[in-house]
Amino acid sequence: MRVHHLNCGTMRPLGGRLVDGRPGLFRRATMVCHCLLVETGTGLVLVETGMGTPAAVDRNAWLGAGFVRQSNPVPDPAQTAIAQIRALGFDPADVRDIVLTHLDLDHAGGLIDFPWARVHVYAEELRAFTDPRADERGRYRRIQFAHGPQWMSYADTGESWFGFGAVRPLDGLPPEILLIPLSGHTRGHAGVAVDTGHGWLLNAGDSYFFHGQVAADPNCPPGLKWFEGRMETVKGARLDNHRRLRQLVQEHGDEVTVFAAHDETQFLRLSTRSSV
Repeated sequence: MRVHHLNCGTMRPLGGRLVDGRPGLFRRATMVCHCLLVETGTGLVLVETGMGTPAAVDRNAWLGAGFVRQSNPVPDPAQTAIAQIRALGFDPADVRDIVLTHLDLDHAGGLIDFPWARVHVYAEELRAFTDPRADERGRYRRIQFAHGPQWMSYADTGESWFGFGAVRPLDGLPPEILLIPLSGHTRGHAGVAVDTGHGWLLNAGDSYFFHGQVAADPNCPPGLKWFEGRMETVKGARLDNHRRLRQLVQEHGDEVTVFAAHDETQFLRLSTRSSV
């Protein structure tokens, strides 16, 4: 199973090393939207969508002025998932399925570019979107779902996978693609695991933000750590996810490659392999 690593939205927030951990404080940090394009025997599967084509046309309308001020997304049409799929020589119409970790605007904003695709997500995440609590109302952009996505929703029940429970395959997709419960950042947040045939990839979404958080001696830039805690919706689950993912990396790092959605270091490391 061939997998392509795509950055479907660069963000340049203020904060420098307080956000991305690299030298220099008085500069903009760099964050990515790490998506996967998976070639299967029956078509293409997109894991996450990034921000979508409208974000390159009118950032404020599509993403919200507050998010734009805070994250400073780069309005580059070439970074959209649909543009990169075409650049790879594929027909976007062959993207028949999209699997999402959650419905935040920088993960689901590109659904509009693939309105024919089935969209796989945990049922609890859909409930958070359709009936949000007071602390959730600002995080989902309803304009991004006005086209009426073809939802495929799932309960968080299933089998065990490397110590994670309630892991399940998805309807109509190969058994090599799995949803992993990782609630915390949002109520129905998931990880998406892909068996490439040469080992597993685990897109952990926003269950952590910085590569150092899953290291044996964990660390995280203070600005990013503050933001992560501020965005938590299931109290305590974020740190538990860190512990479980760190354990997965330490005990099964030769079998499972774990990455966070916005960590540029991990994206650059994996994208050098481009396809597996």
